[in-house]
Amino acid sequence: MGCCSPSPPHFARRRRPRSAHATEFAYSTTTEPVLTGATRNPWDLGRTPGGSSGGSAAAVAAGITPLAHATDAAGSIRVPAASTGLFGLKPTRGRVSMGPDADEVFNGLAVHGALSRTVRDSATLLDLIHGPESGDPYFAAPPRRPYAEESTRDPGRLHVGLLTTPWNGRAVEPAVHEATLAAARLLESLGHRVEPTGVDLGVSWEEFVLANARLWTANLVTWIDGFAEAYGRPVDETTVEPEMLASYAWGRGVSGAEFVQALDVRNRVARAIGARFERHDVLLTPTLPELPPAIGTYHHGSEGADGRGWLEHLFHRSPFTAAFNVAGTPAMSVPLAADPVTGMPIGIRFAAGYGREDALFRLAGQLERAAPWARRTPPVWAGALPVA
Repeated sequence: MGCCSPSPPHFARRRRPRSAHATEFAYSTTTEPVLTGATRNPWDLGRTPGGSSGGSAAAVAAGITPLAHATDAAGSIRVPAASTGLFGLKPTRGRVSMGPDADEVFNGLAVHGALSRTVRDSATLLDLIHGPESGDPYFAAPPRRPYAEESTRDPGRLHVGLLTTPWNGRAVEPAVHEATLAAARLLESLGHRVEPTGVDLGVSWEEFVLANARLWTANLVTWIDGFAEAYGRPVDETTVEPEMLASYAWGRGVSGAEFVQALDVRNRVARAIGARFERHDVLLTPTLPELPPAIGTYHHGSEGADGRGWLEHLFHRSPFTAAFNVAGTPAMSVPLAADPVTGMPIGIRFAAGYGREDALFRLAGQLERAAPWARRTPPVWAGALPVA
């Protein structure tokens, strides 16, 4: 049943990082659930902290906890990290076990990870939770040395590909574009070689969205049916949010053949993106094309959408992130910038080849030393609250 698991995941048995408020079925890049209301961004209470792991991001960004659990199937670690000024790394597919009650979530698109204020904390947690468990269908080869150690090592001179236009052609806001170019200049000042590049997705954007919609909604059907059976509740507007109900209905129409075709698209995307890392050590993009939107505005333009339409809207909001979930390669959002007008954080995203978290942690550590961010705190900060 996927989300309806009676057992804690293997990683939580090893070490249990804290987690918090999230979206319904982790199916959005904002955190505004109908049941409990919106989670707000500590940098601006009128804006979203991103999603789906927005509660974790808000707690860490506000100084309540140094580290919190997050998952990522299309950006749900990296989007909240970018929105709240945190570090967030999405591990390689197969790096952290999804067991025992699932072998894959969203057919390998989803992974466990964390949000943190420092590179060291994320690296240390991954050291503690990575590795296979009995029954896992596959796993990533273990690292040569601890990730916490990697974060202190020099990354060497990297060949970095710069991508500033997403695959759907959406415009990037000027402040975000400039922050990305500034990150490229910072890399060059550190001795890296940066060049503009295009990245072949392996399929058209329309094929990409359709395949993801089929995988996501078919999985959603089994989760919702599982909850309905477990709790004896109906599947209707009294129990499920409108976008999820529309996605559930659309997913019930996905055929077995269409599902297999979607897996073929997953393979083509993985091969195409994997080939890009034969040329570049790292890819550099904005994490998001825009600043965090105002609470209540994320859904604008998606009213009445079906399951495919809702996922297209979600990907429109975060067009740089999902491809690396499909490819299964690691990627991280690094809080290198802020909007000069609003002060809102801007995350810069770096991706590497399959199994190369080591390269990302080395680069992240270098960037953290060159442009420290841990002492930047939002207006809502636990350390500034009066003692009861």
